[in-house]
Amino acid sequence: MTRTDSPPAWFERTQLTTFLDYVRDTARAKCEGLSPEDARRAPLPGSPLMTVAGLINHLSWVEYYWFEVAFLGGEDEGPWTDEDPDREMRIAVDMPLADVLSQYEARTVRYRELVASHDLDTRAEQPRRDGRHPDLRWILLHLIEETSRHNGHLDVIREIVDGTTGI
Repeated sequence: MTRTDSPPAWFERTQLTTFLDYVRDTARAKCEGLSPEDARRAPLPGSPLMTVAGLINHLSWVEYYWFEVAFLGGEDEGPWTDEDPDREMRIAVDMPLADVLSQYEARTVRYRELVASHDLDTRAEQPRRDGRHPDLRWILLHLIEETSRHNGHLDVIREIVDGTTGI
């Protein structure tokens, strides 16, 4: 896999989408060569849901929420519930990592097309808790931040479970 954080052109949209693809690709790269058992291991005693599979599934569902629910205004059909708000992380340990990655990639393809077809100033259909409607630009920045933060978690987990560093 080739990753780059250098956009092919210095336009705002290209910069944002290049960075989002870069952090997505980084998350996927952190899964390469990982055994099925290690993908499900939660090595941090205080974080029993923090697994590689759980984090990738979380990233996939976070994108689903921000694009399908918040931006487009669709029904929230995510796996979470009021009783189990982190269910997307819990159910991932029962899924093959290849399936989790495949779902993430399929969503990535769809959302690249969605972003390409909307102006960055387009407002989300659903408001945030404060009543304001973020624009697509803010959603992209938020997803870059969210994915980057979880890439740090993936670094730590990967090093603990099998000693791999430097991805």
